[in-house]
Amino acid sequence: MSKRDTRALFRKSVFERDGYRCVVCGRHWHPEDVPPELKRINAHHITNRNLMPNGGYVAENGVTVCEGRCHMLVERGDAPGYTPADLYHKIGTDWREAARKAEELS
Repeated sequence: MSKRDTRALFRKSVFERDGYRCVVCGRHWHPEDVPPELKRINAHHITNRNLMPNGGYVAENGVTVCEGRCHMLVERGDAPGYTPADLYHKIGTDWREAARKAEELS
């Protein structure tokens, strides 16, 4: 699978799992809001891609966020309620499970 396909599958699986709803503000989006060039919604890696096996392109390492303020809150990684541990908890997984799933990408 190409890197482009891997990224597209990552985004799709994160958005579908989260019901196209931002984990920060709760705003509901629709599939037509997904194209990256629209800059409306993002599938954010909880743990940096460079720190996960195979880039961490698995739903267990991603959350849906609105672009802008919501994305910046989770990007910082230290805001109360939005640390990586908090985000993993919100989606019912943890770093170990995300890393294990990412290992399977190879």
